Parts: sequence; structure tokens; C-alpha cells
Amino acid sequence: MLPRAAISWSGGKDSCAALHRTRADFDIVSMVTMFDEDAARSRSHGLRPEVLAAQADRLGLRHVIGRCTWRSYNAAFDDALARVKADGVTHVIFGDILFEDHRQWAEQMCGAQGLTAVEPLFGSPTETLFEEWTASGADALIVTTRAALLDSSWLGRPLRREMLAEFTRLGVDPCGERGEYHTLVTRSPLFRAPLLVSSNGHVRRSDCWALDVLLDDAGMRPEESAHVARR
Repeated sequence: MLPRAAISWSGGKDSCAALHRTRADFDIVSMVTMFDEDAARSRSHGLRPEVLAAQADRLGLRHVIGRCTWRSYNAAFDDALARVKADGVTHVIFGDILFEDHRQWAEQMCGAQGLTAVEPLFGSPTETLFEEWTASGADALIVTTRAALLDSSWLGRPLRREMLAEFTRLGVDPCGERGEYHTLVTRSPLFRAPLLVSSNGHVRRSDCWALDVLLDDAGMRPEESAHVARR
């Protein structure tokens, strides 16, 4: 039998790529996402709960959520790990790539619950991961950008191979590993059906632009336009 696992899930390309790399080696049964105190937005990508719930449905995974401030994040994540452990999970998969302190945090959090952290992307060149993603048949829309590097016109664009040269010119890591951008996966070979979304506009929060993404069954498929459908 395969080890039973959960995945730390942001809704973006890196967690989805980590899931893809590990699905043959683990029985992945749940995904863990941290939300704000009201569970109105995800902590990492600012996504609405119904959008992430739709991803969970398409992946056939139980969605385990925590509510927290940034100050109480570790305690809420520990509680979520305790809940997946009670479901028989022994391993937790993460989508970290570059930073050793991120990997150490994952290992420490999991270790406190007697769980094993799995980091399938860690140490991979980000250009290679970007090219693998854009060749995979999956789609991920840009939902936040660091305003100093990427203006609001980038919001809603699906990642494409031809963006790589522009990212290099602008000093943007191909996978956004320094917070240059975050994404929402709308299509994946792992999904039973695509995620249909539309935009409710965008806002500037501190030094970032953020797209308000709505789940929209009547919306435009991402591949039908260079941008997410606008309202």
C-alpha cells in the first residue's frame, strides 16, 4: 500500500506541480489551505473559499482548512496537521522550490506531529519548472503581482512559454519564487474538469496587485482568451 498523504495547497502552480510529481508514490487524500480569520480569503494567494473548494472537488481531495492571522499561522497549521494525521496521513507534500528556511519550516511543523514533509520540487531550476509547467497541458492564471515588477495588466494572464523572455528582461524569477507573482490553477490533467472563473476586478494592496477571482460556471474558459473573463 502507498503511504497516505496530504498536500499543502495554495491553489497555484507549484502545489499542483508537487502533486503531479508525487501522485504515483503516495495515496494523496486531502489538501490543507490556510485562510484568514473569517475564512473569506486564502492566506497565501487571496483566493475565495469556493474557488479552492472547486479545485478540491476536481481533484477528489478532502479540503482541510485553517483560520488564522499571520501571527497565529503556525498554530493553525499545526491544528490542520493534527486533523489530517487523525485521518491516517503520514506524509505532507509541499511545493517549495528555493529557500532552505521554507523547507526547514515544513519539516519542523510536520515533525512536531510525527509526520514526514515531502519536497518534490526543492532545488529544481525554476526555469526548468516553468517550462515543464507550460508544456504540461495545465493552465494557471496570474492572480497577484508585485507592483514594482509586474503591473496590473499581467493579472488574469495564463502562463505561457513565451513569457519567459519577458520575465528575464524584467528581473522576475520564472516561478515567481521571490513573490513576483502568484497563480490559480484552472486546468490540469489531474482535474476531472476545468475550473471556470471570471474576474470581479482588481485592487492594489500595499505593494501588490490582486485579482478578485470568482467561480463562474457560465464564464469563459481560460484558453478562449489571453485574459480571464472581465466583469
